Amino acid sequence: MKKLPEITMAFWIMKICATTLGETAGDLFSMTLNIGYALSSLILIGFFVVTLRMQLYAINYKPLLYWSVILATSTAGTTMSDFMDRTLGLGYATGSLILIALLATTFLLWKKTDKSVSLNDIHTFRGETFYWIAILFSNTLGTALGDFLADNSGLGFLGGAILIGSLLLLIILAHYFLKVSSIILFWLAFVLTRPFGATFGDLLTKPLEKGGLNFRTIGSSAILFTNLMVLITVAIIKNNKIEKQKLLIKE
Repeated sequence: MKKLPEITMAFWIMKICATTLGETAGDLFSMTLNIGYALSSLILIGFFVVTLRMQLYAINYKPLLYWSVILATSTAGTTMSDFMDRTLGLGYATGSLILIALLATTFLLWKKTDKSVSLNDIHTFRGETFYWIAILFSNTLGTALGDFLADNSGLGFLGGAILIGSLLLLIILAHYFLKVSSIILFWLAFVLTRPFGATFGDLLTKPLEKGGLNFRTIGSSAILFTNLMVLITVAIIKNNKIEKQKLLIKE
């Protein structure tokens, strides 16, 4: 049965909201609560494993469960990236290259075993597992890229967000006007919405003197969580209507 949402504009809005929340919530755990990157990563990976198990054994699409796993990959990705780049001292560039290699390896193994990495061809437990591993690595990679743009590129938080936003716009234009694989465009957009969320999250949380809006991690996380829950509620209502229509057709 279908367990993944339709890829619409609403999907991308919710994805950006979830990844931005993942950035602020990850920083809330590791820095504001002073838990540290390593312990925060272990806690959030545990949350990811629990929600992923529930998602894998679900029999149909459940918006709250699906977006809980997305949020788990985003928050865990934030602390995992920070642990690699800062605690281990690898730096943003090296950390990004390692994550690119891990993501590419995931796609190669997925393609070799399931013969396709298309969302429309995910009908097995193994295929969905590869899908979520790719999402975890892409969100972690996005965090590293976002931090690199914000801290090392000289663009700052706002400049980084504008650059990523421009690249996303190019992907949208390519989708409508060029004959480019929809699979490639989807995963490019999925990776890029993560640094967009990361830079936008930094813009919300960082102090004014550092170019941010000074909402801090707690305030920003509360605002983003509220917005995401509203969007999820709308998705649940819409999904319930679709399921009722399917039952009526079967009857």
